[in-house]
Amino acid sequence: MQLDPLSIPYRAVERGLQAVIGIAIAGIAGAGSVGGLEGLAFFAVIVVVGIALSVGWQVAYYRRFEYQLTEDTFDIDSGVLSRRAREIPYGRIQNVDIRQNVIQRVLGIAEVRLETAGGGETEAQLRYVNRDDAEYVQEEVSRRKRGGAVDAETDEGPVAQPETQLFELTSRELVILGVVSMDLRLLSILAIPLSFVGPSVFADFAPESVTVVLIVAGLLALVVASAVFSGLISMARYYGFVLLDRAEEFRYERGLFQRFSGSIPKDKVQTITLTENAIARRLGYASLSIETAGYAGGNQGGGSSSQSAIPIAERERVVSLAHRIENFEGLEFERPPKRARERYAARYTLVVAFFLAVAYGIVRFTELSFPWYALAAGLLLVPVAAHLKWVNRGYRLEDDHVITRNGFWSRRITIVPSYRIQTVVTSETIFQRRRNLATLVVDTAGAYSLLGDDAKAVDVDAEVADALREDLAEDLQDAIVEYRHQRDRDVAVRAEHASDG
Repeated sequence: MQLDPLSIPYRAVERGLQAVIGIAIAGIAGAGSVGGLEGLAFFAVIVVVGIALSVGWQVAYYRRFEYQLTEDTFDIDSGVLSRRAREIPYGRIQNVDIRQNVIQRVLGIAEVRLETAGGGETEAQLRYVNRDDAEYVQEEVSRRKRGGAVDAETDEGPVAQPETQLFELTSRELVILGVVSMDLRLLSILAIPLSFVGPSVFADFAPESVTVVLIVAGLLALVVASAVFSGLISMARYYGFVLLDRAEEFRYERGLFQRFSGSIPKDKVQTITLTENAIARRLGYASLSIETAGYAGGNQGGGSSSQSAIPIAERERVVSLAHRIENFEGLEFERPPKRARERYAARYTLVVAFFLAVAYGIVRFTELSFPWYALAAGLLLVPVAAHLKWVNRGYRLEDDHVITRNGFWSRRITIVPSYRIQTVVTSETIFQRRRNLATLVVDTAGAYSLLGDDAKAVDVDAEVADALREDLAEDLQDAIVEYRHQRDRDVAVRAEHASDG
């Protein structure tokens, strides 16, 4: 099987834009050295030759690129000057993503990405194939992974799998997603150049009497614009989001300008996480993400293993779907002991004291003068901040799951099946030891673990943390045995159905 012929002009334009600058520089340099009409002719020849080489390279790439779905592996042969042959076992393939931007949708072509477990990068890419071929590859790889059968009458194509729509993002939820997704990271990027250019511009074009007003108004407008723009990006990213339940995987589609289609293998799920930032929690909304083992193309293109099962929805609806994915019992938590709250209060008091000292030093040793002591008002917020941090932390231990909760501004509830636990570790900082506290870290095979963002029961009583670690170790062994038995039973049932068919 080969790429779509339209991939030749598309890739030529896509890659050519990067080469145009180099070609133009070479042509201008050559024209300048020759001069006159001969120089212009030389420039034209350089441009034509450069374009011809670019198109020729893409033609060679197209003719030398082949892929094939064998019985056990997905094979790819590629390379123009140096050849590369890859055989990817279906069992290693974590996901097959289909991506299309606006131009690709008009041309009817798509990019296919094969992600594998444990891979830090995309294992293979088909750039670009016909949309129907992309869907065929996605379906056929899914069928071969689960050992499905080919249609006996036609002897071609994967057998259609029954599917149930679990979730569809409504217009109202899309707007709410834009509101709760607003952030000011774009503002931090713009702040550096504006700090140099902004004051001089205001000084040149605005009277001194209104300069301060304009600066304040400009900053407020920039904050609003940055927040709105980030919200619109999220709305475009999750436009038309649909989540389907298809036998042994979840299938999703999303995107306005760039359309994504991918799957979440059920047997690769490591954890599920319910996330609520302060705004979403106030509105009664939450989001749900699923983390799979080592998947590098996750977040639906974001480069981690986390994929949105629900971008935003009412909290009860999110919890209901979480129960459908993992059969945990509830979300009532055991909070840290109250002495942990005292620890948070001491920490925040030290932070306020630090800023007070800095402000006093500025007034004491510079010519600046301002009421530095006003920062002491922050001490009034210390008890509130300490309580909010304490009340939003907790853990829950069940027979088959361990659940943790952390965070106030963005609260995360992480649900970990016992049989997915890799290791359980207790740690104590020097400050925790003074109050006989510890942190229980539950490690899984997902990318969150690689980033040090495991499920954690923070500031648990040290003796309780040790007991939890031992209980989880026992639960892990029991869960692994039960999981293997269930898997063997499922394999036997599928084999029986296949033989009957």
